[in-house]
Amino acid sequence: MAYDEGHATLMRDDLVDLADQHIVTEKKMFGGLCFMLNGNMLCGVSKQGGMFRVGKNNEAAALAIPGVDPLSFTGRKMGGLVDVNDDLMGDDTRRAAVMALALEFVAALPAK
Repeated sequence: MAYDEGHATLMRDDLVDLADQHIVTEKKMFGGLCFMLNGNMLCGVSKQGGMFRVGKNNEAAALAIPGVDPLSFTGRKMGGLVDVNDDLMGDDTRRAAVMALALEFVAALPAK
């Protein structure tokens, strides 16, 4: 798998406090590492940076954060998913803002 282990560590650290209330797991997929919240994809890391599942209602707010772009693995935009660059991954404040949007969306989904 080709992903930045440093970015994976940042995500793990960001999610560690959720373990008391939710089930947080890791799953290798999409050529990277995804983090699941109660069985639903929340975020992930790849060799290009990271991705977050913010949902369509939070997508505009996420895209307003510098370093966030629409996610498109195949050239087609994937609604509700955003791509974040290396610079954002290293910025605790911006990464936390995108994570908050993703948590708002994914925590409301039924557990799988």
